[in-house]
Amino acid sequence: MNVYEEIVKLQREGRSGAVATIVNSHGSIPSFQSAKMLIRDDGSIAGTIGGGCVEAEVWQAAREVIAQEKPRTLTFDLNQDPKYDTGLVCGGTLEIFIEPVLPVPLLYIFGAGHVAIELFKAARNAGFDCIVTDDRDAYANPERFPNALQVIARDFDEAVKELAPAESSYIVIVTRGHRDDMRILRWAVQTPARYIGMVGSKRKAITVFRELTREGLNPELFDRVHSPVGLDIGAVTPEEIAVSIVAELIAVRHRAERALPHMSWFHNARHAAATAESAAPGEPLSAPTEK
Repeated sequence: MNVYEEIVKLQREGRSGAVATIVNSHGSIPSFQSAKMLIRDDGSIAGTIGGGCVEAEVWQAAREVIAQEKPRTLTFDLNQDPKYDTGLVCGGTLEIFIEPVLPVPLLYIFGAGHVAIELFKAARNAGFDCIVTDDRDAYANPERFPNALQVIARDFDEAVKELAPAESSYIVIVTRGHRDDMRILRWAVQTPARYIGMVGSKRKAITVFRELTREGLNPELFDRVHSPVGLDIGAVTPEEIAVSIVAELIAVRHRAERALPHMSWFHNARHAAATAESAAPGEPLSAPTEK
């Protein structure tokens, strides 16, 4: 089995994995230097680095690398530890590097107006594939969004029936109206998408969240919703708003550990409830609704 072909196949499917490579060795080992093994997100493997207890430990470490999306190196001294004496090893030492295999991040953009165009451009430059959806074919077309993975011009309720975001996917809602935003958010929070963002103000978000929870949706579904969307950099123009959104997507993509100036205030249901009670009726929008 060609490990490289399996890596490409895994990425095309939008899945994650990890590759373990023997990068250094001394003495007799159960395989050869540069041997590779792919560990997929479902635990299945392709290739081998020799089998036995070493491979079992590498498999376990690879699962952690997949979850954390950070590489690590393992060193095995087969001379000193009797647990590796399984008939597959002969007393050498080896170093194994395990690196994550990540799919190309896929961004679903709902809306095809001014902010959406700038968001598409910035996201593409940052390495995201994009699927753009709008209910107006005059806006959602390949001419306005060249090189998009897909451009869908259809009623939003119909369009989402054909979309299946994976755990590595990102969703940004920038339609021209609150009604459409709420329709898409209702669907989005029930997907496994890694990131969900919705344009608008805190007041708008409170109203939308309240309405959807009244419909019976679990308030915890909104814990990962970023609204207002993007990092708080004082963005005003469509270009600036796009930069703030993509910056937040990158932070989520790379699991930024330091505190970031999020515009999103909705981190848990209790915080949302407390904020809803104190929201000022005349609070201005933090970010404009898309046109």
